[in-house]
Amino acid sequence: MKKIGLTLGKFAPLHKGHQLLIETALAEMDRLKLIIYDSPEVTKIPLAVRSGWIKSLYPQVEVIEAWNGPSQVGYSYDLMRQHERYVIEELGVAGITHFYSSEPYGEHMSQALGAIDRRVDVDRTQVPISATAIRRDSYGHKDYMASSVYRDLITNVAILGAPSTGKTTLSRALADRFNTQWMPEYGREYWEKYQMDRKLQPGELIHIAEQHLNMETTRLNGANQYLFTDTTALTTATFCRYYHGYVPERLQLLAGMSASRYDLTFLCDIDIPYEDTWDRSGEGQRDVFQRQIIQMLGYYKIPYVLLSGTLEQRMASVSSVLNRYQKYMNILEVLNCSPL
Repeated sequence: MKKIGLTLGKFAPLHKGHQLLIETALAEMDRLKLIIYDSPEVTKIPLAVRSGWIKSLYPQVEVIEAWNGPSQVGYSYDLMRQHERYVIEELGVAGITHFYSSEPYGEHMSQALGAIDRRVDVDRTQVPISATAIRRDSYGHKDYMASSVYRDLITNVAILGAPSTGKTTLSRALADRFNTQWMPEYGREYWEKYQMDRKLQPGELIHIAEQHLNMETTRLNGANQYLFTDTTALTTATFCRYYHGYVPERLQLLAGMSASRYDLTFLCDIDIPYEDTWDRSGEGQRDVFQRQIIQMLGYYKIPYVLLSGTLEQRMASVSSVLNRYQKYMNILEVLNCSPL
């Protein structure tokens, strides 16, 4: 007879205590089913994101997304029966031989399933963490999460604009204010080393976009709630079109990823004095690049906030948005609630 395990939870977020339970079950069972609840009253992390963590880390687990599961929890007779009926009758889970948990509900749920009650690390001695603690302070407990999970908790903020619009100064200042990291523009570093006649070839621009993303991912692992990213592949694609008249398919793909990769996008205005350094093309070109970036944002349907004024005024505008924004919110809810 095959041994079939079942576990359930919100996994909001998935942490190493959950992983210990899952890995224990996988080692002991022939098959493992996992029910993951939507639970919008507890977390704004989309169910698809949370189930995606599990599917990515444990592709052999049979994940069942529970969109209409009971929202109340507790140990009254009615609540326990409600959860049992949902699992057995509505989800149609059957044939379970072992029920895995680290909570007291393991007793009544295993009895209802006719399964062995298998508890793992009940006293939290092997992995002393809870999802509640992580929700309160994800940065302080990031070592209890897989890096792929932790990155999905960080609000990635894109800072865009034509050359000499204050992107780098703003990104660095925001990182200092919010005690986190920022991602410098890799393209500037590459250009200073390898440009020929002040130009780069399309293949080099693809490399810049890809390497910037790789470095950005590393910065996400160490960020504290926010990562401020100076320039994205969308700008790289804009430069490629301007200098070469076209954008390679790979670079188009990377630019298009900006619509989902960045939670918020801010565009630095051209209302500050132009710094005519040796690596720039002149103030007239700044206006052209700015218009092109705005059109690219429209092309990819990326909403953005225009930042004007002094550095402090721009930082105040960003802070105003961040104070109202929560990861995975619809940005339009924030932008429409009150003027900046």
